Amino acid sequence: MLPDIDSLALFVRAAELRSLTKAAEASHIGLAAASRRMALLEHRFKTTLFERSPRGVELTAAGASLLPHAKALLVEINQMQADMRDHAEGSKGALRILANTSVITEALPDDLASFAQANPDVRLIVEERWSDEIVRALNAAEGDIGIIVEGLRTDGLDTYPYRTDRLAAVLRADHPLASSKARETAPALAFSDVLDDDLIALESGSSMMRLLAQQAVIAEKTLQLRVQVRSFEAVCRMVQAGLGTGLLPFQAALALGTAMGLVVRPLAEDWAERRMLICVKQQRAVNSSLALLLNHLTHATRA
Repeated sequence: MLPDIDSLALFVRAAELRSLTKAAEASHIGLAAASRRMALLEHRFKTTLFERSPRGVELTAAGASLLPHAKALLVEINQMQADMRDHAEGSKGALRILANTSVITEALPDDLASFAQANPDVRLIVEERWSDEIVRALNAAEGDIGIIVEGLRTDGLDTYPYRTDRLAAVLRADHPLASSKARETAPALAFSDVLDDDLIALESGSSMMRLLAQQAVIAEKTLQLRVQVRSFEAVCRMVQAGLGTGLLPFQAALALGTAMGLVVRPLAEDWAERRMLICVKQQRAVNSSLALLLNHLTHATRA
Protein backbone atom coordinates (compact mmCIF):
# COMPACT_ATOMS: atom_id res chain seq x y z
CA MET A 1 0.00 0.00 0.00
CA LEU A 2 1.31 3.46 -0.90
CA PRO A 3 1.81 6.08 1.85
CA ASP A 4 -0.92 8.71 2.08
CA ILE A 5 -0.19 12.25 0.94
CA ASP A 6 -1.05 13.90 4.27
CA SER A 7 1.52 11.75 6.08
CA LEU A 8 4.19 12.59 3.50
CA ALA A 9 3.38 16.30 3.84
CA LEU A 10 3.69 15.99 7.62
CA PHE A 11 7.02 14.19 7.21
CA VAL A 12 8.38 17.00 5.00
CA ARG A 13 7.25 19.67 7.48
CA ALA A 14 8.83 17.81 10.38
CA ALA A 15 12.10 17.43 8.44
CA GLU A 16 12.20 21.13 7.56
CA LEU A 17 11.19 22.36 11.02
CA ARG A 18 13.21 19.66 12.84
CA SER A 19 10.27 19.30 15.17
CA LEU A 20 7.24 17.01 15.04
CA THR A 21 5.43 19.33 17.47
CA LYS A 22 5.83 22.32 15.17
CA ALA A 23 4.92 20.20 12.15
CA ALA A 24 1.74 19.05 13.88
CA GLU A 25 0.83 22.67 14.66
CA ALA A 26 1.47 23.71 11.05
CA SER A 27 -0.70 20.80 9.85
CA HIS A 28 -3.49 21.68 12.35
CA ILE A 29 -3.49 18.28 14.02
CA GLY A 30 -2.65 17.11 17.52
CA LEU A 31 0.81 15.83 18.46
CA ALA A 32 -0.55 12.35 19.24
CA ALA A 33 -2.15 12.10 15.78
CA ALA A 34 1.08 13.34 14.17
CA SER A 35 3.15 10.75 16.07
CA ARG A 36 0.80 7.99 14.97
CA ARG A 37 1.05 9.12 11.33
CA MET A 38 4.86 9.03 11.49
CA ALA A 39 4.83 5.63 13.16
CA LEU A 40 2.55 4.26 10.41
CA LEU A 41 4.77 5.81 7.74
CA GLU A 42 7.88 4.18 9.26
CA HIS A 43 6.01 0.88 9.53
CA ARG A 44 4.98 1.12 5.87
CA PHE A 45 8.57 1.71 4.75
CA LYS A 46 9.92 -0.75 7.34
CA THR A 47 12.65 1.67 8.44
CA THR A 48 13.20 4.53 10.90
CA LEU A 49 12.90 7.98 9.34
CA PHE A 50 13.67 10.21 12.35
CA GLU A 51 16.00 10.14 15.32
CA ARG A 52 13.99 11.66 18.16
CA SER A 53 15.44 13.63 21.07
CA PRO A 54 14.22 16.27 23.59
CA ARG A 55 15.52 18.92 21.16
CA GLY A 56 13.41 17.71 18.25
CA VAL A 57 13.95 15.30 15.35
CA GLU A 58 16.79 14.64 12.91
CA LEU A 59 16.57 12.67 9.68
CA THR A 60 18.10 9.21 9.55
CA ALA A 61 19.87 8.12 6.35
CA ALA A 62 16.57 6.60 5.20
CA GLY A 63 14.71 9.82 6.03
CA ALA A 64 17.23 11.91 4.11
CA SER A 65 16.77 9.59 1.11
CA LEU A 66 12.98 9.85 1.30
CA LEU A 67 12.85 13.66 1.63
CA PRO A 68 13.57 14.67 -2.01
CA HIS A 69 11.15 12.01 -3.29
CA ALA A 70 8.44 13.24 -0.93
CA LYS A 71 8.99 16.86 -1.95
CA ALA A 72 8.88 16.01 -5.66
CA LEU A 73 5.69 14.00 -5.20
CA LEU A 74 4.00 16.84 -3.30
CA VAL A 75 4.95 19.29 -6.05
CA GLU A 76 3.44 16.98 -8.66
CA ILE A 77 0.27 16.50 -6.58
CA ASN A 78 -0.06 20.26 -6.18
CA GLN A 79 0.41 20.76 -9.92
CA MET A 80 -2.14 18.02 -10.64
CA GLN A 81 -4.69 19.70 -8.39
CA ALA A 82 -4.05 23.08 -10.03
CA ASP A 83 -4.42 21.60 -13.52
CA MET A 84 -7.64 19.81 -12.61
CA ARG A 85 -9.02 22.97 -11.03
CA ASP A 86 -8.25 24.89 -14.20
CA HIS A 87 -10.04 22.27 -16.31
CA ALA A 88 -13.00 22.32 -13.93
CA GLU A 89 -13.19 26.09 -14.39
CA GLY A 90 -13.02 25.76 -18.18
CA SER A 91 -9.35 26.78 -18.49
CA LYS A 92 -6.82 25.04 -20.73
CA GLY A 93 -4.48 24.61 -17.76
CA ALA A 94 -1.50 26.26 -16.15
CA LEU A 95 2.06 26.60 -17.41
CA ARG A 96 4.96 26.97 -14.99
CA ILE A 97 7.69 29.18 -16.48
CA LEU A 98 11.16 29.29 -14.91
CA ALA A 99 13.26 32.24 -16.08
CA ASN A 100 16.55 33.87 -15.16
CA THR A 101 16.67 37.40 -13.77
CA SER A 102 17.91 38.98 -17.01
CA VAL A 103 14.92 38.00 -19.15
CA ILE A 104 12.43 38.67 -16.34
CA THR A 105 13.80 42.21 -16.11
CA GLU A 106 13.88 42.71 -19.88
CA ALA A 107 11.67 41.29 -22.65
CA LEU A 108 9.87 38.34 -21.06
CA PRO A 109 7.10 40.27 -19.23
CA ASP A 110 5.94 41.91 -22.48
CA ASP A 111 6.12 38.61 -24.36
CA LEU A 112 4.06 36.84 -21.68
CA ALA A 113 1.57 39.72 -21.50
CA SER A 114 0.87 39.51 -25.23
CA PHE A 115 0.52 35.72 -24.95
CA ALA A 116 -1.89 36.05 -22.01
CA GLN A 117 -3.97 38.58 -23.92
CA ALA A 118 -4.26 36.20 -26.87
CA ASN A 119 -4.81 33.12 -24.64
CA PRO A 120 -6.77 34.25 -21.55
CA ASP A 121 -7.72 30.67 -20.65
CA VAL A 122 -4.08 29.65 -20.04
CA ARG A 123 -2.78 30.50 -16.57
CA LEU A 124 0.92 31.47 -16.38
CA ILE A 125 3.01 30.90 -13.25
CA VAL A 126 6.44 32.56 -13.43
CA GLU A 127 9.35 31.81 -11.11
CA GLU A 128 12.70 33.61 -11.06
CA ARG A 129 15.72 31.31 -10.69
CA TRP A 130 19.40 31.08 -11.64
CA SER A 131 19.96 29.41 -15.02
CA ASP A 132 21.65 26.28 -13.63
CA GLU A 133 18.75 25.84 -11.19
CA ILE A 134 16.33 26.03 -14.11
CA VAL A 135 18.09 23.20 -15.96
CA ARG A 136 17.88 20.95 -12.88
CA ALA A 137 14.25 21.88 -12.24
CA LEU A 138 13.14 21.14 -15.82
CA ASN A 139 14.83 17.74 -15.76
CA ALA A 140 13.04 17.05 -12.47
CA ALA A 141 9.70 18.05 -14.09
CA GLU A 142 9.33 21.01 -11.73
CA GLY A 143 8.48 23.38 -14.58
CA ASP A 144 7.05 23.32 -18.09
CA ILE A 145 9.39 25.75 -19.83
CA GLY A 146 12.59 27.55 -18.89
CA ILE A 147 14.64 30.44 -20.21
CA ILE A 148 18.36 30.34 -19.47
CA VAL A 149 21.60 31.88 -20.65
CA GLU A 150 23.54 29.90 -23.28
CA GLY A 151 26.67 28.11 -22.12
CA LEU A 152 25.29 25.64 -19.60
CA ARG A 153 24.98 21.91 -20.21
CA THR A 154 21.41 21.19 -21.26
CA ASP A 155 21.43 17.38 -21.35
CA GLY A 156 17.87 16.06 -21.42
CA LEU A 157 16.41 19.33 -22.74
CA ASP A 158 15.33 20.62 -26.14
CA THR A 159 16.48 24.21 -26.67
CA TYR A 160 15.33 27.04 -28.94
CA PRO A 161 16.90 30.50 -29.42
CA TYR A 162 15.21 33.34 -27.59
CA ARG A 163 16.71 36.82 -27.23
CA THR A 164 20.15 38.28 -26.52
CA ASP A 165 21.47 40.72 -23.96
CA ARG A 166 24.78 42.51 -23.50
CA LEU A 167 26.61 43.05 -20.26
CA ALA A 168 27.30 46.61 -19.19
CA ALA A 169 29.01 48.77 -16.59
CA VAL A 170 26.83 50.90 -14.32
CA LEU A 171 28.53 54.14 -13.21
CA ARG A 172 27.80 57.17 -11.13
CA ALA A 173 27.62 60.34 -13.22
CA ASP A 174 30.79 61.65 -11.55
CA HIS A 175 32.86 58.58 -12.55
CA PRO A 176 35.64 59.47 -15.06
CA LEU A 177 34.35 56.88 -17.55
CA ALA A 178 30.86 58.42 -17.41
CA SER A 179 31.88 61.85 -18.67
CA SER A 180 30.09 63.28 -21.71
CA LYS A 181 33.38 63.34 -23.63
CA ALA A 182 33.92 59.64 -22.94
CA ARG A 183 30.39 58.84 -24.05
CA GLU A 184 30.83 60.70 -27.32
CA THR A 185 34.13 59.08 -28.23
CA ALA A 186 33.54 55.58 -26.87
CA PRO A 187 29.89 54.56 -26.40
CA ALA A 188 31.05 51.10 -25.30
CA LEU A 189 33.65 50.33 -22.63
CA ALA A 190 36.38 47.72 -22.72
CA PHE A 191 36.08 45.27 -19.83
CA SER A 192 39.65 46.09 -18.84
CA ASP A 193 38.63 49.73 -18.26
CA VAL A 194 36.63 48.79 -15.16
CA LEU A 195 38.71 45.93 -13.77
CA ASP A 196 40.71 48.25 -11.50
CA ASP A 197 37.49 49.62 -9.93
CA ASP A 198 35.74 48.30 -6.84
CA LEU A 199 32.98 46.23 -8.40
CA ILE A 200 29.37 45.60 -7.39
CA ALA A 201 27.74 42.54 -8.90
CA LEU A 202 25.45 39.58 -8.35
CA GLU A 203 26.10 36.60 -6.11
CA SER A 204 28.70 34.10 -7.29
CA GLY A 205 26.08 31.46 -8.21
CA SER A 206 24.86 33.44 -11.24
CA SER A 207 25.97 32.51 -14.76
CA MET A 208 26.88 36.16 -15.37
CA MET A 209 29.41 36.11 -12.52
CA ARG A 210 31.00 32.92 -13.78
CA LEU A 211 31.43 34.52 -17.21
CA LEU A 212 32.92 37.71 -15.76
CA ALA A 213 35.32 35.75 -13.55
CA GLN A 214 36.49 33.69 -16.54
CA GLN A 215 37.09 36.79 -18.64
CA ALA A 216 38.99 38.51 -15.81
CA VAL A 217 41.35 35.52 -15.66
CA ILE A 218 41.86 35.73 -19.43
CA ALA A 219 42.68 39.44 -19.00
CA GLU A 220 45.14 38.44 -16.24
CA LYS A 221 43.20 40.51 -13.72
CA THR A 222 41.21 39.80 -10.57
CA LEU A 223 37.63 40.98 -10.07
CA GLN A 224 37.79 43.53 -7.24
CA LEU A 225 34.40 42.52 -5.83
CA ARG A 226 33.41 44.88 -3.05
CA VAL A 227 29.71 44.03 -2.82
CA GLN A 228 27.70 41.06 -4.09
CA VAL A 229 23.90 41.12 -3.93
CA ARG A 230 21.03 39.09 -5.35
CA SER A 231 18.98 41.67 -7.27
CA PHE A 232 19.66 44.07 -10.14
CA GLU A 233 18.06 46.94 -8.23
CA ALA A 234 20.35 46.36 -5.27
CA VAL A 235 23.40 46.61 -7.57
CA CYS A 236 22.17 49.98 -8.85
CA ARG A 237 21.46 51.24 -5.33
CA MET A 238 24.99 50.34 -4.24
CA VAL A 239 26.45 52.19 -7.25
CA GLN A 240 24.24 55.17 -6.49
CA ALA A 241 25.62 55.20 -2.95
CA GLY A 242 29.16 55.42 -4.30
CA LEU A 243 30.41 51.95 -3.34
CA GLY A 244 31.80 51.12 -6.78
CA THR A 245 31.05 50.24 -10.40
CA GLY A 246 28.19 47.86 -11.16
CA LEU A 247 28.09 45.05 -13.71
CA LEU A 248 24.67 44.09 -15.10
CA PRO A 249 22.86 43.23 -18.35
CA PHE A 250 22.52 46.42 -20.40
CA GLN A 251 18.75 46.72 -20.91
CA ALA A 252 17.91 45.96 -17.29
CA ALA A 253 20.61 48.34 -16.05
CA LEU A 254 19.34 51.06 -18.38
CA ALA A 255 15.78 50.73 -17.10
CA LEU A 256 16.82 50.77 -13.44
CA GLY A 257 19.92 52.95 -13.50
CA THR A 258 18.67 55.85 -15.60
CA ALA A 259 15.91 56.51 -13.06
CA MET A 260 18.61 56.72 -10.36
CA GLY A 261 20.77 59.17 -12.32
CA LEU A 262 23.34 56.52 -13.23
CA VAL A 263 25.22 56.09 -16.51
CA VAL A 264 25.11 52.70 -18.24
CA ARG A 265 27.87 51.79 -20.71
CA PRO A 266 27.76 48.48 -22.64
CA LEU A 267 30.87 46.31 -22.66
CA ALA A 268 32.47 46.19 -26.10
CA GLU A 269 33.76 42.60 -26.19
CA ASP A 270 32.01 39.95 -28.29
CA TRP A 271 31.67 37.63 -25.27
CA ALA A 272 29.64 40.31 -23.46
CA GLU A 273 26.68 39.55 -25.74
CA ARG A 274 24.83 36.58 -24.30
CA ARG A 275 22.21 34.42 -26.02
CA MET A 276 19.15 33.26 -24.12
CA LEU A 277 17.61 29.85 -24.77
CA ILE A 278 14.09 28.52 -24.34
CA CYS A 279 14.19 25.01 -22.84
CA VAL A 280 11.71 22.17 -22.43
CA LYS A 281 12.29 18.65 -21.22
CA GLN A 282 12.90 16.08 -23.94
CA GLN A 283 10.18 13.47 -24.50
CA ARG A 284 7.80 15.50 -22.37
CA ALA A 285 4.18 15.36 -23.45
CA VAL A 286 3.74 18.77 -25.12
CA ASN A 287 0.16 19.88 -24.49
CA SER A 288 -1.60 22.43 -26.65
CA SER A 289 -0.98 25.28 -24.19
CA LEU A 290 2.76 24.62 -24.06
CA ALA A 291 2.92 24.37 -27.86
CA LEU A 292 1.13 27.72 -28.12
CA LEU A 293 3.58 29.38 -25.71
CA LEU A 294 6.64 27.93 -27.47
CA ASN A 295 5.35 29.18 -30.80
CA HIS A 296 4.59 32.63 -29.35
CA LEU A 297 8.02 33.09 -27.76
CA THR A 298 9.97 31.89 -30.80
CA HIS A 299 7.94 34.18 -33.08
CA ALA A 300 8.44 37.11 -30.67
CA THR A 301 12.19 36.48 -30.93
CA ARG A 302 12.17 36.60 -34.73
CA ALA A 303 10.01 39.73 -34.68
